Amino acid sequence: MSGLIKVPFFTGVRRLFYIVSVNETSFENVKDVPFYINEATPFFFVCIFLEMAVMWYKSDKKNRFNDGATSISAGQYSRLPMFLMKSIGITGYIWVYENYHVYELPWDSAWTWWLCFLGVDLGYYWFHRMAHEVNFMWAAHQVHHSSEYYNLTTALRQSVLQIYTSWVFYLPLAFFIPPSVFMVHNELNILYQFWIHTQYIKSLGPLEYILNTPSHHRVHHGRNPYCIDKNYAGTLIIWDRIFGTFQAEDEEVVYGLTHPLNTFDPNVIQFGYLKYMIERFREMEGWKNKLSVLFCGPGWGPGKPRTGDIKDIPVVKAPWPQYHVKIPGWISLYTMLHFTLELLYFQEVAARKAGFSQLSVLLFVLHIGFCLTCFGKIFDNDPYAAQYEVLRCLSTLAADFLLCHYGFYGVPGDRPAFVTALQALFMGSLCLWSSVLYKNMMKAQKVD
Repeated sequence: MSGLIKVPFFTGVRRLFYIVSVNETSFENVKDVPFYINEATPFFFVCIFLEMAVMWYKSDKKNRFNDGATSISAGQYSRLPMFLMKSIGITGYIWVYENYHVYELPWDSAWTWWLCFLGVDLGYYWFHRMAHEVNFMWAAHQVHHSSEYYNLTTALRQSVLQIYTSWVFYLPLAFFIPPSVFMVHNELNILYQFWIHTQYIKSLGPLEYILNTPSHHRVHHGRNPYCIDKNYAGTLIIWDRIFGTFQAEDEEVVYGLTHPLNTFDPNVIQFGYLKYMIERFREMEGWKNKLSVLFCGPGWGPGKPRTGDIKDIPVVKAPWPQYHVKIPGWISLYTMLHFTLELLYFQEVAARKAGFSQLSVLLFVLHIGFCLTCFGKIFDNDPYAAQYEVLRCLSTLAADFLLCHYGFYGVPGDRPAFVTALQALFMGSLCLWSSVLYKNMMKAQKVD
């Protein structure tokens, strides 16, 4: 599949750990900078499968398919706006640099490279900290903390809205650091944070004093009172030590939000807290209180400190029950197959989107969003899951017809053998869920 961009194996692995040289990651022009995150996708899944193999061997259930798939769905969700428009982070940075930079550091200087490394990491620290201490920013960032599991799929659970606030924190660098240098570190800083989302690496010894590690980041994802608002680091933990937000891992961590969402619906995960915040804003009396709902912490209330009262945090101790809905085995296998196909479809179209019209891309984005919603309904065992799945199978068949018609698979109208097989699969799935829907309707009529 062309969506799986091939990168030399050890190069891809080194990028995940920020183990790169100045020379190999220095570029004069923005257009020459690789899309490091896109190119890392195969390595993400190799690491996820390896972690799952360890989990299976240990039988410790540090991941479940429904939660892991929901995290991967959120990762897809977060990338959808980029199909329709350029990244505001890069576009905004370039605009500020081209119009307001006061000094132009050389793009091929090691000093510029290292200064940008530190600057991006410091910018990330303050963005991340504000994303926990400013409620309208938390409305986006809470997506990443919504999983009650902690594994490599959790790293992919990202917000579709977060980029619209995070980019501002890097703008000071645009006064003197070329965009090509910034782009490299902006992506590598994000890549580094993938591998620290695991419970299988306990300690890195002396490196724990300098680097953000799995141990430090486990604390950050905890809902234990001692974990709240700690360890905001991206790559270097030194910022937390300097600014007083460091906390060592003292006890087993309970993961997730202090008030769990208890759903796998991607729309609730992405936008549920935003809806709640808007409702609080409307209900609050007085403009001072209304603005405090937006700009104070998520735990704020009238008469409370700006970031809330730590005493309001429920005390939890591991092991703690995690949200899980048991569904029939055949539905689990069905969803695994169809989710995998949807993910491959996403990757393939993402790699070819430049050849599509804006209308075609918009329809693709809407279709992907609907598919992810359907999977969430199945994972939640929602009573309307069968209706959603019937519509998903129909819309997928329609989308496949259009792809064939417009030559996505080669010659317009051509249907390769694997496409014919997929069509047969979706036709069978449509019949299956239509029968489930019919049985549900018959049961409902008997109850009435």
